[in-house]
Amino acid sequence: MRKQFIIAFVFSITAFSFAQKKELKAAEKAIKNQNYVEAKAALSQAEGLMSAMDEKSKEKFYFLNGQALYAGGEGSSQDIEAAIDNLGKVKNGYKAEIATIKQNMVNNFLTKGNTAYESENYNEASSYFEHAYKTNKKDTVYLYYAAATAVTVPDYDRALVLYDELKKLGYTGIAEQFYAVGKEDGEEELFPNKGLRDIAVKQGTHIKPTDKKSESKKAEIVKNVALIYVSTGDNEKAIAAMKDARAESPDDVNLILTEANVHFKMGNTEKFKSLLEEATKMDPNNPELQYNLGVVAAESNDIESAKSYYKKAIELDPNFINAYINMAAVILGEEEGLIEEMNGLGSSAADDKRYDELKEERQQLYRDAIPFLSKALEMDAGSVSAATTLMNIYSVLGETDKYKEMKAKVDSMKE
Repeated sequence: MRKQFIIAFVFSITAFSFAQKKELKAAEKAIKNQNYVEAKAALSQAEGLMSAMDEKSKEKFYFLNGQALYAGGEGSSQDIEAAIDNLGKVKNGYKAEIATIKQNMVNNFLTKGNTAYESENYNEASSYFEHAYKTNKKDTVYLYYAAATAVTVPDYDRALVLYDELKKLGYTGIAEQFYAVGKEDGEEELFPNKGLRDIAVKQGTHIKPTDKKSESKKAEIVKNVALIYVSTGDNEKAIAAMKDARAESPDDVNLILTEANVHFKMGNTEKFKSLLEEATKMDPNNPELQYNLGVVAAESNDIESAKSYYKKAIELDPNFINAYINMAAVILGEEEGLIEEMNGLGSSAADDKRYDELKEERQQLYRDAIPFLSKALEMDAGSVSAATTLMNIYSVLGETDKYKEMKAKVDSMKE
């Protein structure tokens, strides 16, 4: 009886081995014919025999199953995740084949991701970019694309998970960039890689090859994480994110501005202002900083400081249209107090005299605002608000010809 049992057991193992090979061979043939449904059916049968497979057969199963689930790029998102996982389980064999398959997968994911992004289907785009990263984890930039696109969806929970992974990886986005100047147009051109740049230089179409570092994405990542926390009401985590980033890069002006914006969104005006002032000391010739300080000062009713900041912004950038508009708004905003006092006066001789003084002050405000509004209209000829305000000012000042000219302009804008 013992001898018969041993013979039966050996026969059973042989039958399992034959069934495994049969199903794997059927799946392999189906994949070659791009019949992925049939391949998955055969592999489903083979999977039930996994416990009896040797390591070589298991690797073949994972190799084939990865291809079947991927289905030439037509698999579902869930199947693609499983396909990447299966190919990752192949540790020894099929290295060249898997390298080719993965490269094709990455190319396909990026093509579909870019197409989805251009169609503003950000959720799908983010998913494809994440697939590209998981297929080749050396290309961490794809994980960055996935996270940034998830923010655009917006899918904040998923974006935070992706950003957290980037943080653990120490991702900065800094990369080598390869430039050369075109001989014909004299313009500096960025090349995809050093090899192509060097070929262009050897062929004589380009000169002056230079290598540069791309800007760090760290500030942007931290900003997005912080703003996600702000949008979800978790302000403490937002500030903590800023604090950690600034501890690593204390001289990074962009991080200071990011933290300032977070405080602004939280309504912490004083902290926003102090951070802007800190950034301004580090970058005194930045017109945006001067402008933003002007906005804060205006909102705090510090009119003279607001004017000073806007004036500085205009000096640094004579084409800063918003600085001109805001300067005019601050100037005209002062008439409210004048009107209130004028309306509160009586009919005495002293009151009449004060009324005339206030009237002249009001008209002077109008005259002070005209150059800034005129410059804004010069830069943006379609600005109805600037044109309308100028029209009203000329009417009050009694400058009839200028009023008519501006009225005609406003009427033409509204047609």
